[in-house]
Amino acid sequence: MKIARFCAGDQKVRYGVVHGSHLNTISGDMFGDFIETDEIYDLSTVKLLAPVVPENILCFGRNYKAHAEEGGDDIPKSPLLFIKATSCLADPEEKIVIPRIAPEQVDYESELAVIIGKKCRDVSEENALDYVFGYTCANDVSSRDCQNSDGQWARAKSFDHFCPLGPWIETKLNPGNIKVSGRLNGATMQEARTDLLIFSVPYLISYLSQGMTLLPGTVILTGTPAGCGFARKPPVWLKPGDVYEVEIEGIGTLKNQFIAE
Repeated sequence: MKIARFCAGDQKVRYGVVHGSHLNTISGDMFGDFIETDEIYDLSTVKLLAPVVPENILCFGRNYKAHAEEGGDDIPKSPLLFIKATSCLADPEEKIVIPRIAPEQVDYESELAVIIGKKCRDVSEENALDYVFGYTCANDVSSRDCQNSDGQWARAKSFDHFCPLGPWIETKLNPGNIKVSGRLNGATMQEARTDLLIFSVPYLISYLSQGMTLLPGTVILTGTPAGCGFARKPPVWLKPGDVYEVEIEGIGTLKNQFIAE
């Protein structure tokens, strides 16, 4: 089931189930009990929004071996956690602003995003997926010069618009072996399957839940495949006018254009 967050002509924010070319709005709690209503919208006439307003955005770095190696880093012995500010959320098709104070080394990162649907704490790896509501596409946009100079990653990962999500949440998906790819202006830059994750989705959820309560609406970014711009020779940095697409098998495509501030 694909669940979208959207607004129509009256700008009211709604949730709906995607059925091909149209949406049936839902009534009730998205993370609890809800029903589909007879209020229907054509998908081409609505504005899709980021499919969830996150409680937290929890992210993992260097979770594909080839990505760690392309940066000259050791393979992590335990998950490498960082956090993006919730204020950096962006919608599908929304313009991503290259920040005026750090315009030179903005990079892309295609990622599978996990949406937590039930409050969880101290869950086992075996039961971890029971707490997942669904999955969506994410671009962990990163300012590499800030990432390298600051000594930690929070600012570099949290500029406004640096976490586009979408186009919707797919609730019925096995995250263990699906293709994640990224395209810059139509050219494939990243491609890998999630069976190459160093730490699997169930492991990451269980790991986070040990001592940290995960609330419904928490977004977990699971890591990016190799092929990032910083590792290319010469480096490929995002510039105004560029379009980056994140496509994930079984979900869909998240597309955003970059503009100057």
